[in-house]
Amino acid sequence: MESTQSRSRRQSAPGAFTAFARFVLCGGGVGVASSFAVTALASWIPWVLANAVVAVVSTLLSTELHARFTFGAGGRATWRQHVQSAGSAVAAYVVTCVAMLLLQLVVAAPSAVLEQVVYLSASALAGVARFAVLRLVVFARNRSRDAVAARAAAPVPANMAGASVPADPAALCRAA
Repeated sequence: MESTQSRSRRQSAPGAFTAFARFVLCGGGVGVASSFAVTALASWIPWVLANAVVAVVSTLLSTELHARFTFGAGGRATWRQHVQSAGSAVAAYVVTCVAMLLLQLVVAAPSAVLEQVVYLSASALAGVARFAVLRLVVFARNRSRDAVAARAAAPVPANMAGASVPADPAALCRAA
């Protein structure tokens, strides 16, 4: 029998458009806050290190938000989801670092506004890729597990209930 928790998780799993809107709201909000945190922290430590620290904290926070709200996983993110999400965050970190290093090569003394525009643009591009990875890989596993559990708990059709099933492997191979 399907558990109430499995049913509520499956029912609360949003469609692609809704999930993307929630992703933009949660991830974008964390991203904007992160950009200001990186700028503030970079006044005390090197920018690359500031970006790394903020990336770790923001990834933990956004993974929890995505598990609970964006993708309808129905609870806290698992360690596996945190690790998988961190992999996509590392890619996003590389994209933002490369964008900022390229900016430094092209513009000798970029203004804080230009740095914000470049950083947020790189973050937005990386964010779209992260959405795809999180939806299709990281949080999709919960939905597929729930679907398998629901199928396993489904009643057996009456015409199949009395069917005999071969017990030994050789008979199963012939039956296939």
